[in-house]
Amino acid sequence: MLTNRNQSTVPSTDTYEALTGSYTIDPVHSMIGFSVRHAMISNVRGKFDSFEGLLKLDGSQPSRSEAYVSVQTESLDTGIRERDTHLTGPDFFDSSTFPLMTFRSTGIVDAGDDEFRLSGNLTIKDVELPITIDLEFGGASRDAYGHHRVGFEGTATLQRSDWGLTWNTALETGGVLVSDKVKLILDISAVQTDQTAAA
Repeated sequence: MLTNRNQSTVPSTDTYEALTGSYTIDPVHSMIGFSVRHAMISNVRGKFDSFEGLLKLDGSQPSRSEAYVSVQTESLDTGIRERDTHLTGPDFFDSSTFPLMTFRSTGIVDAGDDEFRLSGNLTIKDVELPITIDLEFGGASRDAYGHHRVGFEGTATLQRSDWGLTWNTALETGGVLVSDKVKLILDISAVQTDQTAAA
């Protein structure tokens, strides 16, 4: 994930101890997106342009690491303004009433080979439910400005109706216009805020 030629890779170690510290998600170099089946034949992809998050990594005991993310639902972007207006309106996110979607971690399990299973609670429209995100550690580096960064990619599959996002319409050929199953896609770059800890 961190492929900038101006960045130098942090030497690998047998543990993640060097990563211990607090990090803020860099929205400029991160993506929180989704993919959903449309009309039973193709996928619509979108992303949220405004979000913030905090990671607290414990390299010696990864299970004690924590994550919190807050997303402004009004910032949803699928590339078509009319569709975005519908999705942020009352039929779906109802952003004027519920402007934020949040995730707060409750646990993390090291699955080996730089992979983790992150558990937490996702809140949409004041409905809080548990989800599990499959994470892959993308690497660590010091960027061109001397900042320590870490990267993660993640995916999770959700049933949108669980959070009250139930709008749909039947197709003449059978099935429905929008699948209930949504794939959450994360590409995260985070900058360490307690730089002295990594010096």
